[in-house]
Amino acid sequence: MIRRRQQDIPLRRDGTARLLPWLIAPTVYLAAIAIAAMLALGGALQEWDRGLAGTLTVELPPNGSSDATVNAVVTLLRRTQGVTSAAPLDRAAEGKLLAPYLGTAVAPEELDLPRLIDVRIAAGGALDVAALRAKLTSAAPGAVLDDHQQWLDRLYTLALSVEAAGLAIVAMVSAASVLTVVFTTRAGLAVHRDVIELLHMMGARDGYIARQFQREALQLGFTGGIGGLILAAVTIWGLGHAADAVSIFGEEAALLPDLRLVAWQWGALVLLPVAAGIAAMVTARLTVLRALARLP
Repeated sequence: MIRRRQQDIPLRRDGTARLLPWLIAPTVYLAAIAIAAMLALGGALQEWDRGLAGTLTVELPPNGSSDATVNAVVTLLRRTQGVTSAAPLDRAAEGKLLAPYLGTAVAPEELDLPRLIDVRIAAGGALDVAALRAKLTSAAPGAVLDDHQQWLDRLYTLALSVEAAGLAIVAMVSAASVLTVVFTTRAGLAVHRDVIELLHMMGARDGYIARQFQREALQLGFTGGIGGLILAAVTIWGLGHAADAVSIFGEEAALLPDLRLVAWQWGALVLLPVAAGIAAMVTARLTVLRALARLP
């Protein structure tokens, strides 16, 4: 029985094996981009949830919203059970809200904007939103009570759809990687059939031959995974910096989603080349063992 760990099958001379890293790299790249998008979206939703949890916004129409009307609405809100605070936003605060979209060249006073009242509610408080909306309509016709939880729920539904699409992409590229390894391994078996048969006659077991293919697949799969991850990191870095600001009419406005990741998220992406190498190794071993089992 042959026990040497040397490479008896000249796999490095096989042109099909040399193509494996170039075929693995795009799949790891796509998987990394999909996972990064899912992680970034999940982080953004958590930030929005933390920032808007326990808050409501009352919008008063720009016409007819005098200071007396605003004060009356604020008094009504503060007397409502479940409301901990209510404060109208001044023009400076409204300007900060509009700056990411309109810049600083346009002052809020120049626009016909509704008056906004920031409302804080107690955690787990029994606030009757429908009754409060009716009271506001009576006190200030045209007033709108914005319950942030409604559109947060819609965002969560959208996020679930995006995550499902991302998982589908990861599943498809993973399947493509497995099929690629199967194809290259079978091609290697066909190219080196004479050498494999000779090793069999010399007493080499199937496991010994399979180990030679799996070591090569592990190295090539990991190499391709590293290349794909580097390309993905460059893409994510570029999108993160592009999201900082986009120049419009001389002003900066954030128009692109922020895809910058934190340390643990990068750590998760770093595992992709390892996963690609292990998947290639296991696939190659199973493919070789199944093919050798058919030999006489």
